[in-house]
Amino acid sequence: MSRIGRQPVVIPEGVTVTIEEKNKVIVKGPKGTLERVMVPEMEIKIEDGHVLVNRPNDLKRNKSLHGLTRTLVNNMVTGVSTGFTKELEVNGVGYRASKQGKKLVLNLGYSHPVEMTDPEGIETAVDGNKITVKGIDKEKVGQFAAEIRDKRRPEPYKGKGIKYADEVIRRKVGKTGKK
Repeated sequence: MSRIGRQPVVIPEGVTVTIEEKNKVIVKGPKGTLERVMVPEMEIKIEDGHVLVNRPNDLKRNKSLHGLTRTLVNNMVTGVSTGFTKELEVNGVGYRASKQGKKLVLNLGYSHPVEMTDPEGIETAVDGNKITVKGIDKEKVGQFAAEIRDKRRPEPYKGKGIKYADEVIRRKVGKTGKK
């Protein structure tokens, strides 16, 4: 059996989980509400403060969907109770990030500043050279952080660009002169 799929999802205080027909899971918490339609093969039920996910048989597809479904429900519960954050760092001379209302303005060495509007449910904050992306939907937070990083990926020679805070850039040695 799937080791992850077998684990029950604990529902914290202040969070309500409802399961409607066609496996539509709705999670409400102090930070907001998330809903998602899960695959119809999985059996999702709530028992004494836990969400349990069971699979009908041991087909390869159902085995892989078992752990996925449990993880998606867990991410929804975590999102509405504590939320998710991703931190990015802007490195490089003249590279800057700033906020103007709901817009993130990035100066990344291009001839123009790059403006990005915060998507619905996502909030960005700038503190010096750090950009923090916050939200309740893990998928949206990760996607928007990846889009910000794509505006100027870190290069391997000087490490200039936008990188995740926990990312390690493999550095390369530059050119060597003739003697």
